Formats: sequence, structure tokens, C-alpha cells
Amino acid sequence: MRIATCFVVSSFALSLVLAACGDSKAPDADPFDTLQDCYDEHAHTESLPVQEAIVVCCLDHPIGNPGVHPSCTDTQVDCVSHVRAELDISVTDAEIEAACTTYISQKDG
Repeated sequence: MRIATCFVVSSFALSLVLAACGDSKAPDADPFDTLQDCYDEHAHTESLPVQEAIVVCCLDHPIGNPGVHPSCTDTQVDCVSHVRAELDISVTDAEIEAACTTYISQKDG
């Protein structure tokens, strides 16, 4: 009886450990109405750096209706134009260019 109890407790503890150590890098794919909404969530609420927030939104989240995914087009130039038009002026052109470079390399890679 004692072995069975230890086995049940061990199985339960193992399942908790495995659940807690799940893949934290799995993308969350919540849809957003606009790229600005997505950016605000990731840059301001989650405190991601500007470049990372843009890349996450471009790669991982459906944007608009219907949810376009990935959402920041297919070339560096088009990405920069699209993101510049969608985000407020607090995001610099240099930050957008860097994010689009990362986006294109990860999207195609």
C-alpha cells in the first residue's frame, strides 16, 4: 500500500513539473484588430523591446479582419511601409527598419 501511495504522489508531482516546464517559446496567436493594438499589448503591457514587439506581432498574430498572418508583407521595403503606416510616431523609423529586417529573416528562415 505504501508503494502505491508513493507512486501516485510521484506521478502527480511529475505531471505538475512537466506542466510548469512547458514550451514557453510557443507563439501566442491571439488575433488583434490592428497592428497598433498588438504592438501596444506587447510593448507596453508585456514590456517587450520595440523591435521584438513588432516582430512578434508580424509573425505570431493574425491582424485585422480577416486575420492576416504573417501580417507584415513579403519584402523589407513593403514591411517598413506597412508598419510605419500602422504604428504611431513614437516608434522610430530605425526601430521599424530593424524589426522588419528581423521579421523578413525569421519569416523566410
